[in-house]
Amino acid sequence: MPIQLLNSFASWVLKQRIHQIELFVKYPNEVQEELLMNLIAAAKNTVLGKKYDYASINSYAVFSERIPISTYEELQPLIERTRQGEQNVFWESPIKWFAKSSGTTNAKSKFIPVSNEALEDCHYKGSKDLLCMYLNNNENSELFTGKSLRLGGSSQIYEDNNSYFGDLSAILIENMPIWAEFSSTPSNKISLMSEWESKMAAIINETKRENVTSFAGVPSWMLVLMNRMLEETGQDNLLEIWPNLEVYFHGGVSFNPYREQYKNLLPKKDFKYYEIYNASEGFFAIQDLNHSNDLLLMLDYGIFYEFIPMDTFATPNQKAVRLADVVLDKNYAVVITTNSGLFRYLVGDTVRFTSLNPFRIRVTGRTKHHINVFGEELMVENTDMALDKACQMTRAEIKDYTVAPVFMNGKEKGAHEWMIEFKKKPEDMKVFQKALDETLQTLNSDYEAKRYNNMTLNPLVINVARENLFYDWLKDNNKLGGQHKIPRLSNQRDYLEQLKRMQEKVIV
Repeated sequence: MPIQLLNSFASWVLKQRIHQIELFVKYPNEVQEELLMNLIAAAKNTVLGKKYDYASINSYAVFSERIPISTYEELQPLIERTRQGEQNVFWESPIKWFAKSSGTTNAKSKFIPVSNEALEDCHYKGSKDLLCMYLNNNENSELFTGKSLRLGGSSQIYEDNNSYFGDLSAILIENMPIWAEFSSTPSNKISLMSEWESKMAAIINETKRENVTSFAGVPSWMLVLMNRMLEETGQDNLLEIWPNLEVYFHGGVSFNPYREQYKNLLPKKDFKYYEIYNASEGFFAIQDLNHSNDLLLMLDYGIFYEFIPMDTFATPNQKAVRLADVVLDKNYAVVITTNSGLFRYLVGDTVRFTSLNPFRIRVTGRTKHHINVFGEELMVENTDMALDKACQMTRAEIKDYTVAPVFMNGKEKGAHEWMIEFKKKPEDMKVFQKALDETLQTLNSDYEAKRYNNMTLNPLVINVARENLFYDWLKDNNKLGGQHKIPRLSNQRDYLEQLKRMQEKVIV
């Protein structure tokens, strides 16, 4: 089949899904309520189903009263039983796949169950819907005349007691349908390489002569690959290597701190950027419009959503609400019930709604990765946006950053201490520091109140990281590649102090 005809056929097939998306957009609450009842019915004869008598649950009110909200740590003993071969513990169909979560820098790994239903009706469905929405918004796309350069995790699949575990990306590659493998590069063999440095070299060698039309991966790590590709080829930008590039599908970390660098690497006015929100636990939301920062919450992937307002999170007054009861511009912790058997599971992410018709969100951070030592409620969304603005004002570019509190000590007031690795430093650090601080105040009224006349917080402190400091930290902790990252924000100083010690060693 000629390439152009194949491109047209693939586009037509994917766009048949649009009317189903329009259905849950029109009837969101009804779709979610029906989905919840189906999930409860499917799991009623499991160990957990019998414990909480799922069979008698006939409404959301009963569901929310009877079943507790759980963290991974609370569910871990049940998950471990399934990993050891016991089935029907929390989901009716056999579970043999476990995504080893790499979204945290904690030494302890999480093993998230991935059912066959989740693979087909959530993860792969999400990938197809991403393409569907992109093609629906870009009628003249020639996406399928070339290949998508994917950059996933760096772990192979491992077997243990007839169950299998690895990075989610490795599991998806292992079970990938033929159409997806045909349209992707590098090969599965290279994609599943574990050693990061060797893998990068192999990807560059295999893909530099391919006709790449799109990218897919985490912005921070994709940037490393792109810069190395330019070094290898001696070209000035990526369009000189791949002239047919048209879109970058990204997720995992905020794109804001990297936006200007990507514009330099991809100097094409109509180049598109499409964001997704997915995790080991599921595929949650997709950017459904060109040039948008909002993500459409996908409501028919076998996931029922609840949300805990962050102003009551982890307090005696904590209470989850369903989709019908959320409000605009309020930070919520995400709770999911899934077709892998995770019932009322706390994902650890925070979002806010930017639209209620349809339901669109922005990811604002992590429940554990924010700073609220002094009542400032600083979220990752705030720091990402403030950094973006400060960089634009001073023509600076950053590679990575983390922020921690400076605790009050006697008469000394508190502050926020930053470690920032720049790709391009600002000419005047004081101007950058002032711009960053003032922008944070415009974005966060709680931070502004604490900064007023230095009442509680002194001006922020910036440490300029040496080149590759964050990369070296990740390498030393065996966390190169994929979804690995140092938390942007923390209520403790652990990560910052480790980075400062590593920086001092090199200086000495």
